[in-house]
Amino acid sequence: MFDRYTLILLACFSLNTFAAGNPQITGTVVGVADGDTLSVLDSSKREYRVRLAEIDAPESSGQAFGNQAKHALSRLCYRKLAEITVHTKDRYGRNVGVVTCDGVNANAKMVESGLAWVYTQYASANSPLFGLEQQARLAKRGLWRDANPVPPWEWRKSR
Repeated sequence: MFDRYTLILLACFSLNTFAAGNPQITGTVVGVADGDTLSVLDSSKREYRVRLAEIDAPESSGQAFGNQAKHALSRLCYRKLAEITVHTKDRYGRNVGVVTCDGVNANAKMVESGLAWVYTQYASANSPLFGLEQQARLAKRGLWRDANPVPPWEWRKSR
């Protein structure tokens, strides 16, 4: 679980994002593509593709721990109410943001469980996710059990 310091940082991060006036999406998760991408259906039946901000999970199509990451995000969010604070859109048109499913920050939970990396290229320098990743590494949770886990951005380049 989160220690007190991490919870305070996550709360501050969430409040800062909300205060910045970022758009919000609320709906039911109707699909999980992999460990960092899902689909949400809002009350007007509009579907949104959402990429979890600041993280990158192993690819479910062949990368080690990819299927575990997809299943973990499914257990966390599938068929549950999700609230997304949108930060931006990516080059594929997906909304990128912080996803909360039934009150749990999915971005943080995926990193904490060792099933996603902090995506350093897109993460803010003071993101609390770095501390969660370090804790997962030290505890050898998830993909950190491997001696040399390959980050998804490197795995994709090699394909």
